[in-house]
Amino acid sequence: MVARRAGVSPQTVSNAINSPDLLRPETLERVRAAIDEMGYRPSRAAQTLRTRSSKLIGYGIQPVPGGDTAPVMDRFLHALSQAADEAGYRMLLFACPPGGPSLEGYEELLGQHDVDGFVLSNTARQDPRQAWLAKRGVPFVGFGRMWSGRQIGDWVDVDGASGTDAAVEHLVALGHRRIAFLGWPRGSGVGDDRAEGWQRAMRRHGLPTRGRRAESAGDVEAARSAVKPLLDAGATAVVAASDTLALGCYHALRERDAAPGRDVAVVGFDDSPTAGILSPSLSTVAQPLEAVGRECVRLLLARMADPAASPGRVLLEPSLVVRDSTAAPGSDAPAP
Repeated sequence: MVARRAGVSPQTVSNAINSPDLLRPETLERVRAAIDEMGYRPSRAAQTLRTRSSKLIGYGIQPVPGGDTAPVMDRFLHALSQAADEAGYRMLLFACPPGGPSLEGYEELLGQHDVDGFVLSNTARQDPRQAWLAKRGVPFVGFGRMWSGRQIGDWVDVDGASGTDAAVEHLVALGHRRIAFLGWPRGSGVGDDRAEGWQRAMRRHGLPTRGRRAESAGDVEAARSAVKPLLDAGATAVVAASDTLALGCYHALRERDAAPGRDVAVVGFDDSPTAGILSPSLSTVAQPLEAVGRECVRLLLARMADPAASPGRVLLEPSLVVRDSTAAPGSDAPAP
């Protein structure tokens, strides 16, 4: 019907949809006009039969203890879905069990031939998924480095060390010298990366780090308890590995009638939705999640097109968002 409306062959319509570069501009414009007039949409089922491609990308959703990164992953998933949609794919979500990464769900989807590839997140040391998928020739891309000695597959990540380094630079410029770090227990790839940026910047300025690092689980209450020794030791600023940990610092400061910004500067990480509405608003490091989503889809489609290509690795720069929770030592920043 579209071909008749445009006065071309059905193959020309197919080329206009799937290989527009094969057509002359005037022919392509005529076919697209007919498609728009008729409201035509290609049949995904027919394309699947013809190309043996499901046009689906699998993504396993894993519960996050304490909800520490849930808002961030929600934003990433939206960006990923939008990028996949623009490329003609859909995201197929499936539930993963709590705890560390596992193969549950991946084997079933592959057995049913329901997806063309996977996007992995929450990558961790001893993660079994990458080697398992690579051995079977299944295309995948990770949001996050592999964090192991053996680098497998394609990945896109945000340079956490660069983000915390920038946070320390900002605090030093304000006049802070006793800058502490509140992070996760050692052994977390993401957490260790963010701690390294703090250490690197502190060493660059000749500032001591001994006794100025505390570890906490991901929830606010644990962070509130963990940061107390740092405050007792006289820290005038705290760089936290996440906004959730920074919120725990807020609570600890209020317990001692102190205010974030005015008495102790606080910097978070992730620029979660609550960062801008806290009182005072939280300075934090923002991840370029829209770019992460686009790059993940780009690398995955490139892997599907050329399974033998060299691994793609993309490390993106975060940005520091300065708000009211950081001020010079002893300044009159807004009180909560």
